[in-house]
Amino acid sequence: MTKEHPPEPLDFFIWTVEDVGMWLEEINLGSYRQIFKENGVNGEYLEGMSMFTTEQILRFIRRCHMKWGDFITLCKELRRIKVACLKGEQKVRRPWWAPSCLSIFFVKVAERNRQSRVVSLKLEP
Repeated sequence: MTKEHPPEPLDFFIWTVEDVGMWLEEINLGSYRQIFKENGVNGEYLEGMSMFTTEQILRFIRRCHMKWGDFITLCKELRRIKVACLKGEQKVRRPWWAPSCLSIFFVKVAERNRQSRVVSLKLEP
């Protein structure tokens, strides 16, 4: 990902720590960028937060020195991304590891399989 372009929601569960930092800036939680980086918070970690117990949530909030309202904002924005993924509102793009000659093929397959890909997001009602 480049600094000019924030990470795309479709890929949020494969975001790097740097991608998460850019996203925090985008949702006006940039003050937590460094502490998230120090704690290794990446997309996989964010995706797993939906399964956190209350104790794990409180531990995360303490470790990241988050205000409760900021944590709520973080959760709302994560939910927004998950809903966008589920509805297919973001464009599909070729991952960095796929050869460019497979771009068209990958995008078509990804669009067809979008629903199965987002099942792993554990979207709660």
